[in-house]
Amino acid sequence: MKLLLDTHIWIWSLLESSKITPRIAEALENPANEKWLSPISVWEFRVLVEKGRVKLNMGFEEWIAQALTEFSPREAPLTTEVVLAMSKIHLPHRDPADAFLAATAKVFHLTLVTADTRLRTAKGVSFL
Repeated sequence: MKLLLDTHIWIWSLLESSKITPRIAEALENPANEKWLSPISVWEFRVLVEKGRVKLNMGFEEWIAQALTEFSPREAPLTTEVVLAMSKIHLPHRDPADAFLAATAKVFHLTLVTADTRLRTAKGVSFL
């Protein structure tokens, strides 16, 4: 399975693993599954750090380098096709990051891993 991690799932897996459900933990630990990460999630994480909602014990760039090495996800590209697919994603909220992630999952046939019930309303997207 190809898993696109929502930002909070990625952060939880690295900083607060107790928040990850057993089903998701098992999927993330399964070496047969590919883990994918969107640069949108790195951007969202940067915003959280800048706002002080997440504290790091090192600089942001150093933390990201270490996290990407440790987690080793595939990078889900931001493409024109993804941007165009966003117009077909209908969510009950206007969060552009969520729309990017849902469109990315749809375009690249990835399973979006999220605990966000509002995001899981997107049609044509596979969820875990």
